[in-house]
Amino acid sequence: MEVEACYTEKAELLKALSHPLRLRIVRGLLVNGCRNVSCMEAHTGQSQSCISQHLMRLKAAGVVRAVRSGNEVYYEVADRAAAEVIAALFGDREEEYQCTMLQ
Repeated sequence: MEVEACYTEKAELLKALSHPLRLRIVRGLLVNGCRNVSCMEAHTGQSQSCISQHLMRLKAAGVVRAVRSGNEVYYEVADRAAAEVIAALFGDREEEYQCTMLQ
């Protein structure tokens, strides 16, 4: 990978994570496993529309992916680099994360 492209890719990841609620969403997914918007709403106190907007930003950046199960949509972390950043920021141990993508 070209050096400039590598820096651009890493900067895009940091931009996607650069909001307190997005950090909270991603860490919640890692710590608690796959979750739906209603569950995130209950744990963050934020509105469904607010969470959905942030999930769209995270999904566009490739940080999370959506998995449909019947009528429900569950989200999981899709980017190992994002998990590594979260672990470094919060002093977490990645092996304790519940996200199936990382196992």
